Amino acid sequence: MARVAILDDYQHVARRMADWSSLPPGTDVSVFADHLKDTATVAARLADFDAVVAMRERTAFPRALLERLPKLKLLVTTGMRNASIDVAAATERGIVVCGTAGLPYPTAELTWGLILALMRRIPAEDRATREGQWQVSCGLGLNGKTLGVIGLGGLGSRVAKVGRAFEMDVIAWSQNLTEARAAEVGAKLVAKDELLARADVASIHLVLSDRTRGLIGARELSLMKPTAYLINTSRGPIVDEGALVTAVRKGTIAGAGLDVYENEPVLSPGLADLENVVLAPHLGSATIGTRTKMGMIAVDNLLAACAGKRPPNCVNPETLTAGFS
Repeated sequence: MARVAILDDYQHVARRMADWSSLPPGTDVSVFADHLKDTATVAARLADFDAVVAMRERTAFPRALLERLPKLKLLVTTGMRNASIDVAAATERGIVVCGTAGLPYPTAELTWGLILALMRRIPAEDRATREGQWQVSCGLGLNGKTLGVIGLGGLGSRVAKVGRAFEMDVIAWSQNLTEARAAEVGAKLVAKDELLARADVASIHLVLSDRTRGLIGARELSLMKPTAYLINTSRGPIVDEGALVTAVRKGTIAGAGLDVYENEPVLSPGLADLENVVLAPHLGSATIGTRTKMGMIAVDNLLAACAGKRPPNCVNPETLTAGFS
């Protein structure tokens, strides 16, 4: 009998998003909604499991943890990238790591939800209306403003195209971006510092890596206009959160819209106290459509492993077959 753990199901939806009953009879599927961070505590919980389904990057799997999971044969992450998994350590131990596909549009849509919430002060107006007040502020329009897209891949391109629909001027930067690629989505390639200096809204759409970690710090924020907003729906560590709190508090920038954080699910000190910051709890992929697709593919990975076959979507295909039999 295989034992499968599904981690960090904050919204208690994992069982509804896929047909876990299609797994072979006797497969034990345990779902955990609470988040554990301490390595020893996580290791104690998962020591008897053959497979783990990790919800995005909520629980990290460094070498120190993998070495304490002797029964683990398969580690499935929702999404194909997970910087919190030590793939090299997993490979050394013969643990197959695989991912799932997602949907290309929900995070881009959420980005615009944060932008509109900030520009039109929707959270503050919602709160005031519930308290019996009426029209307590004036917002800003997007038409004619400059949108700076940091990272013009699949998500960034979608955000840029919507910016054009709002009749914004769209500029873009990433380390490997070309003028031709930027022009394809109606953007103009500029240097990073120029983007930060010109943008009324700067939106981050980069993969977390060694070269993007801490990319936006105190120096970069100081380049922005005091009327500008920063949006981050990519990964928290790309932005120095302490520097961001200071910049917003001092009025270096006007505010920020965040869906990701340095140390999820814990917020940096002072962040929650800033009125001109809109905070979402990493909702980018938290749609029924995305979670259903991820859950279905996770089950496919488990079915392959239960049949003694290498699961699809392998991140480390050099590992041996991760069969449970």
